[in-house]
Amino acid sequence: MFLSVFDLFKVGVGPSSSHTMGPMVAGARFLDELRQQPFRAHGLKASLHGSLAFTGKGHATDRATILGLAGFVPATLDADAAEAALAKNRETRVLSPQGLGDLVFDPDRDLRFDFDHALPGHANGMTLSATDAQGDVIFHRIYYSIGGGFVLTDDELARKGDEKRSDDAPKVPYPFSSAAEMLEMAAASGKSIARMKHDNERVFRSDAEIRDGLMRIWQVMRDCMDRGLTTDGILPGGLSVKRRAKAIHEKLLAERGMNLTAPHVINDWMSTYAMAVNEENAAGGQVVTAPTNGAAGTVPAVIRYWLDHVPGASERDIPEFLLTAAAVGGLVKHNASISGAEAGCQAEVGSASAMAAAGLAAVLGGTPEQVENAAEIALEHHLGMTCDPVRGLVQVPCIERNGLGAIKAVSAASLSLRGDGTHFVPLDAAIETMRQTGRDMSDKYKETSLGGLAVNVPNC
Repeated sequence: MFLSVFDLFKVGVGPSSSHTMGPMVAGARFLDELRQQPFRAHGLKASLHGSLAFTGKGHATDRATILGLAGFVPATLDADAAEAALAKNRETRVLSPQGLGDLVFDPDRDLRFDFDHALPGHANGMTLSATDAQGDVIFHRIYYSIGGGFVLTDDELARKGDEKRSDDAPKVPYPFSSAAEMLEMAAASGKSIARMKHDNERVFRSDAEIRDGLMRIWQVMRDCMDRGLTTDGILPGGLSVKRRAKAIHEKLLAERGMNLTAPHVINDWMSTYAMAVNEENAAGGQVVTAPTNGAAGTVPAVIRYWLDHVPGASERDIPEFLLTAAAVGGLVKHNASISGAEAGCQAEVGSASAMAAAGLAAVLGGTPEQVENAAEIALEHHLGMTCDPVRGLVQVPCIERNGLGAIKAVSAASLSLRGDGTHFVPLDAAIETMRQTGRDMSDKYKETSLGGLAVNVPNC
């Protein structure tokens, strides 16, 4: 099993990897296929299903879908150009993707939120269609946004199980598909988890490309955090949620060095770092999936805690942190899910906390067994967590939840390093439990905003 570190850590835009990045990627893929057809289309239509319908407005899925059909992609999105394209579409009811001419697309008529018919493959389903001059559909595709910005067609999703067992999978030197295999390969090779992950990446990229790519990921994470720590105001969406990271950070800076500061204040630093990222995400800013947008703050918050508060920490070890985190995130995605719509927030913040715990344990000198233990502790204590965003916005409880995920990650790493790596619950068991729990969880608690806080907190 191989999933690149750059698949788990992707540069994109907020507020949601499933609802924003995924539909945008789907739109771009649809246009690529449409360009290869022998006919000329005259119009476009989109239909959103399941979670994409129920929380699509709050997650800006309508906006992302339009931008995708206009030819934008998350990693290179220019905010000013995107706003100009949306404004033009509101005025003309036309989209003009490169190479396809003007295509009629009236969002009020051609973008449908279907609350009644879920698509069978995944909770985040959408259909994109091209029409002729009479408005009849002449070409269409079904896409599923499966979390973390990953998008599959219905055919690709149907083949997904077979691909896990396929002999055509990329050949890498350490093809671990479970934590048990990962530890066995580490013991046999004498290499760290990060070193094995790096050697797998080398099949596809040079050492320089890997290091430069990882440092760019950290730079985007840090820039996002810094924006969040220096920006105040009210977040968009109608809940009137106030940005808090800037004010809390200023208070923490003012208190720094005071002899009477309580030890638990370090938790406030970690929470503020995470909140800064997720406030930027909620505002539609540039973030890095880690492994999703909704959980984008946990990993960078733990890295920032380590760099700024732990003696001896150095940015030269950022690659080791991210490679270790990606190894764990890949196992979770391969064997369970990183999608809130599929398995609740245990799959998003729970996965992020496990990744962060593993990365921190690694850079603090942990053995592979201690790293695996750290990930297991963090994931185990997120099991059962629901995804219940108020009004479908990635704000409440999502922003604070990332801070608590970071705190759990640091605690998990610290506990693991106090032992020798032997423990009762294997990481594989925690991942499988998360998968089963997500399967059994009511759809009310899986990013539909039909249960939990979403219905018990006044949101108007």
